[in-house]
Parts: sequence; C-alpha cells; structure tokens
Amino acid sequence: FPGVGKEFMPALNEGSFLLMPTSIFPGVGKEFMPALNEGSFLLMPTSMPHVGIEASKKTLQQLDIAVTAIPEVEVSVGKLGRIESALDPAPISMYENIINYKPKYILDGDGQPIAFKVDKNNRFILKSGDTLSNEEAIYKKVSQENLIEDEDGEYYRNWREHIKNPDDIWDEIVKATNIPGVTSAPKLQPIETRLVMLQTGMRAPMGIKVYGPNLQIIQEFGLQLEGLLKEVPSVKAEAVFADRTVGKPYLEIEIDRNAIARYGLSIEDVQKTMETAIGGMEITTTVEGRERFPVRVRYPQELRDDPESIKKILVPTKSGAQIPLGELAKLNYVRGPQMIKSEDTFLVGYVLFDKRDGFAEVNVVNDAQNYLQKKIDSGELKVPAGVSYKFSGNYENQVRAVKRLAIVVPISLVLIFLLLYFQFKTIIASSIHFSGVFVAFSGGFIMIWLYSQPWFMNFSLSGENMRDLFQMHTINLSVAVWVGFIALFGIATDDGVLMGTYIHDVFEKRNPKTVSEVRDAVMEAGSKRVRPAMMTAAVAIIALLPVLSSTGKGADIMVPMAIPIFGGMVIQIMTIFVVPVLQAIWRENVVKKSQSPELLQEDNSNEVQ
Repeated sequence: FPGVGKEFMPALNEGSFLLMPTSIFPGVGKEFMPALNEGSFLLMPTSMPHVGIEASKKTLQQLDIAVTAIPEVEVSVGKLGRIESALDPAPISMYENIINYKPKYILDGDGQPIAFKVDKNNRFILKSGDTLSNEEAIYKKVSQENLIEDEDGEYYRNWREHIKNPDDIWDEIVKATNIPGVTSAPKLQPIETRLVMLQTGMRAPMGIKVYGPNLQIIQEFGLQLEGLLKEVPSVKAEAVFADRTVGKPYLEIEIDRNAIARYGLSIEDVQKTMETAIGGMEITTTVEGRERFPVRVRYPQELRDDPESIKKILVPTKSGAQIPLGELAKLNYVRGPQMIKSEDTFLVGYVLFDKRDGFAEVNVVNDAQNYLQKKIDSGELKVPAGVSYKFSGNYENQVRAVKRLAIVVPISLVLIFLLLYFQFKTIIASSIHFSGVFVAFSGGFIMIWLYSQPWFMNFSLSGENMRDLFQMHTINLSVAVWVGFIALFGIATDDGVLMGTYIHDVFEKRNPKTVSEVRDAVMEAGSKRVRPAMMTAAVAIIALLPVLSSTGKGADIMVPMAIPIFGGMVIQIMTIFVVPVLQAIWRENVVKKSQSPELLQEDNSNEVQ
C-alpha cells in the first residue's frame, strides 16, 4: 500500500500472537479512547508560587471576564486554592475555570435545532420588527425569546462563521486568557480531567513525573525537561510547564534564645504567645441549639497583617513586663515549597505538556521519550544522582489496553475459525471462508486512512459538505476502533459462508466428476447467491450510515467504532467472487487427483478448446 509505514508483527512479549501495527500507518496515530464531547472545558492555568491571595483573586476575575466575553461561551466560573481537604491538593496559584459553551445551534428540549423566521436576505426577523444577520445577532446577544420560530425558516447558529468545532472555541479561550504572569493550560474537560487526576495525580492528559531526593533538585531538573520538551515538534510548546516546587515565600520567626533567657522566658512561652496572637487559641465553645461553635481569641487583623505589626506583638514575662516580639526574635523571608508531593516514598514533581492538533497521545509520548533519550545519550541532558523520571498520563491506559487486546483479538479469531470448521468440517473449506476476515481487516484500515485524507468525499450535496456530514477527520487507533474490528471479524465471513454453504449443497447434489462439471456447479451456485450476498452486505453498510453521521451523545465513541466495520463490509463484497474461485480451485484439485489419466487428458483437451 503506497506510503504505509506500519509493519505487522507478533506481540510475542505479551505471550500471545497478535497482528498489531508497530510503526506509523499513514495519517493514523494511537490513543486510548477518543475524547467525549462534554460541552464544557476546564481551564487550569497557574501563576508563580509567590503570588498572594489578593493578586490571585484579581487574576481569577480577569480570567472569568476574558472568557465570558467570548460570544460562544455561555458561562465561566472559576475558583482558586482548595477547601480544607487532602482530596483537593491545590495551591492558591492554581486556578480552575469551568467553561460551558453554547451548542452550535439553538436547540429544543429534545436536542434538535430550531428554525426561526428570516426575510428574503436570510436575515433573522426579531419580534421587535428589526432584522439582523446571524453574525450581528451573535454580537448583540440576541436570545431565543427575541426570535420568531418558523418551520420554513433558518437555523440560528450560536457560533461565529469562523468557529467550526469546539477546538476553535478552545483556541479563542487560549487567546483571551493570555495574561502576563499566567501560564497556558492543556486542553481539558471537567469529567475527563477528574479521571486523569484520580489515575495519575496530574492535571494534564500527559506529563513527566520527576522523582528525587529533595525538592530543589527536582525543580531544577524539571525546568531542564521543560525547555527540551518545547523543542519536540508534536508537543504544544505553550502548554509545557514544570512545577515550580520551591519559591513560595515564608515568614520565618527565628527565636533568639539568648534574648529570651535574659527575660526568663522559654521557647514554649514565646511560641504560645505567637500562636494565640496570630493563629488564635480556642478558649471555649458556644452551644446554640444543636450547633456548637468554637470561640477563638487573637489579635485583630490590622495588628498582625505585616511583619512590622508582628514585631510589635507583646510577650508577657513572669515579672509582668510586656516585651515586643521584635526584641526576642528575628523575622526573615525565606523561600520554601508551596506544596510537597510524594509517590512510592519519593518526593515528586510534575512536568506537564499537551499534544499539538493532528497528533495522537501515544505518538507524542513516544516522540518526547525518544527526544529526551537522544539528549541524554549525547550528553546535553544529565540526570542528577538520585533523580529518575517516567512518563505518565492517558497513554498508560493505552499500554494496558494493548496487552488485553493482544489476548482478546487472537481469541476472537480462533473462535470464528472454530465456528467455520464446525460448519464445513474441513480445514481447507474453513480457511477459504476465513480469508474474508483478512479482506475485511484491510478494508477497515483503508477506510481509516481515507478518513484522514482531505480530498476524500470533499464535495457537497444540497449545500451540505459530505466530510462535515460524516465528521471526517484523522481517526487514531483506539480501543473503540479495535472493538469495531472485533465486531467486523464476526460479520465479515457472512457472505463467504452464504456462498460456500450453497456451493457445498450443489456439489452434494450433482457430485461432479470432471473439472468442467466442477466449474459448472460453482457457476450455478455462485450466480444464485450473488443477490442474497449483496443484500446481506448492503444491510450492514446502510445500517451504519446513521451511526457515521450521528452527532449526539456518545457519537465520539460510536463513529470510530463504526468506521472499520463500514470499510471492511464494503471491501469484503469481493468475497462474492473470491470464495467461488477458491472453491473451484480446491474442488478441481480434488477431482484431478481422483480422475483416471484418460479422463484427465480429456478434461485438459476440453480446457484447451
């Protein structure tokens, strides 16, 4: 096949035989599962670790305002920091903005687009009598209440003309949130992100976990990886970000032991005063009905909100004197970790990154792994002593899925062959009909390849582009695609079995003794089963058209599953001709071996004539 870069080899290291692609099929990458369209995005940028609460609140407001200003966005709600729970370890420098965007068209309760009244120029007529083009109505934020429903009208498009799909909306969000001091963020969706975070702990679909003996070394090595990952062509450079583990400013109060000794104070006395004045001390509990509230005593905020005020905190001595804290301790600003993460008893830091459009997750991770390894081999990247790293993310699910598929796919093929053997009772006949599986397998891959070609089905009917109607784009090899192939294997032999069964019946009735009789029998059986075989294939092919053009919930999974089935069923129609030919060759050889030399010579003369 021209341009094919994948080779097929047995996955021996998995303990079973499976024909799996090992390099790059043209236009096809590898991923775990296609992303489901949740109708919303999760924007998770970060700022520097030394940012304060006031600055973070201002940045969060700027993000919400910038995102909400995009016409396609319905609502944006952001948060910073975390609740007092270990289940949400997020510093105040990390923001989470849930962004719900509008559907492509105004929809009714059943999810169907609604048509509205337009004039001769296709301008929407408002209830006020004004007319607006679709683009003007979007910018003026015209709602459904202002439009007049009309079955013969036009659908109102919520997206601007240049916005073709949700990816374009995400690009608009990235442009709008390009705020100084705030990093970019990988493309995420709320549910998808929660699953990724539960699996890997990272807030990105892919990343590198750096393990080391201390946080400073982890951060320095992570910054080196960040710079190198930006050079990988398939990695989105603006989304690469290494955790700034160290850099959070801390106010350190260093008690002077000699100074407190002169006033007869102990370390405990000073610390207890600081705890009460700054943090507060619970002195009692108030009971109000069934509710109980702790009562704390501490300095008012204006007396503890800056280092100079803290120096004036009075520490009582045994003699009754009140000594300012500034005379008993030194106040210093020091840099420390904003967050400490650990895995497998090691301290860990993350380097997050995302893929560019048109690349699959597994391929991006492989590219990054190979690039970093080259840098290590050349000496440009040196891994410090005690430091190790590993890639993590959704691609790990793909690795586990491949191991399972290496068992499931061969088992399904063996079962199909056994069913054929139970039907035809011979290895040769079963192999002839089993050949339809390999024909369909190639057809599935050809259809996947065609989907990635911009010229395929690039024409319009009734004003609708066929590529848009069938949502044609690059299809990556995922679990959904392989499930489609397994389903294809089960139905790919239908036409061959239909043809072969009737051929066997004809041979049992006529019992041909010569080559010419064999051919006549095959021609008779084949000609009578062409129409039923075509109908069998047509039913499966036509039934898949609504699935291939579906856009509702679950279509992101169903379409990749249906593509190999559709392509395989289309090309396996040739088994209508292949199976009779193979049957004729097999039967002729059987007849020739059983014929006498005189009859064999007569058959040969008839063939020459």
